[in-house]
Amino acid sequence: MFANRLQKRFRHLKKWAHRAGIGAFRLYDRNIPEVPIVLDYYGNPLQPREAALCGALYKRPYEKDADDEEQWLSVMKDSASAALGIEPACIFLKQRQKQKGNSQYEKIAEVRYEKIVGEGDLSFKVNLSDYLDTGLFPDRRLLRAVIRDESAGKRVLNLFSYTGSFSVYAAAGGAISTDSVDLSNTYLSWARENFSLNGFSAVLPSASRAEECRTQREKKCFTMELRTAREGKGAHRLIRSDVSGFIDNAIAAKKLWDVIIIDPPAFSNSKKMNDYFDLNRDLTMLLLKCLTLLSADGKIFLSVNLRRCVINAAELEKQLTAHAENVRITDLSGKIIDEDFKGKRIPKAFLIQNQ
Repeated sequence: MFANRLQKRFRHLKKWAHRAGIGAFRLYDRNIPEVPIVLDYYGNPLQPREAALCGALYKRPYEKDADDEEQWLSVMKDSASAALGIEPACIFLKQRQKQKGNSQYEKIAEVRYEKIVGEGDLSFKVNLSDYLDTGLFPDRRLLRAVIRDESAGKRVLNLFSYTGSFSVYAAAGGAISTDSVDLSNTYLSWARENFSLNGFSAVLPSASRAEECRTQREKKCFTMELRTAREGKGAHRLIRSDVSGFIDNAIAAKKLWDVIIIDPPAFSNSKKMNDYFDLNRDLTMLLLKCLTLLSADGKIFLSVNLRRCVINAAELEKQLTAHAENVRITDLSGKIIDEDFKGKRIPKAFLIQNQ
């Protein structure tokens, strides 16, 4: 059943993906209840023998022996290989369970199976073997396109920037500047590679400078960065910082951006942070602070990565207007569902503006 479904989905999607220049797309998403796997395709859809698959088994609602599960995953991998003609060595299946802290971003292997995949006229590096996620989320593809369209002549701030794909799209859309904030040196370096792949240069502070900024002189260092940063076209900065601390310092420095992208994890905890981040607990305060950083006609794009998110635009607007007047929120979720996600639930997305 699994092999047949993969073949049917691939026939349906490959021409669309080729026409759109999409080299990373959702192929299978728990379509068969007995096979609770999510599987993404990476590579040229017309050359499957040179492509790869990466996905995860979601935790079952019942207990299953670990050895049996590994054997079952091996069978699924062989079935996918036979169905699509992709080498088994190029198929990566992981087990996705509820993560604690930063576990979802930590290395789980050292294989370093990497590819460069296209998305329209842009390219991104993905790592299919070493992390739970690959560095590029297919379900955010159309949201990236929306941000590209909104970025011409704008100053863009990307919080929880991960591998920088939103920032690269903003740069491609003609942003005057982008500031990408993340706590991981690994992902900031990865983001720099993604900028370079697309013909842009991004400034990554040295390790010693980043260390200095984490000391009690952080505010002074941050203010100096703002003062000395290039403000001309193509000023793309990669900033290693705890998002909460960065925002507080930006407010103190009276910094403003025209577009702010917020794509936070559900939960984050690190020794480098003064406190942990919990999306359910901290979202309202995070948005209120970001509204302080928003220019008069600016826009905030919020991506909510909770599969069971019950919040809607009206509830979120009510929470914000209790503290800030004239806030308008639009639910974008139904407008950013691409061909490979039709009929599926994807993370919610909202546009937040001052009226």
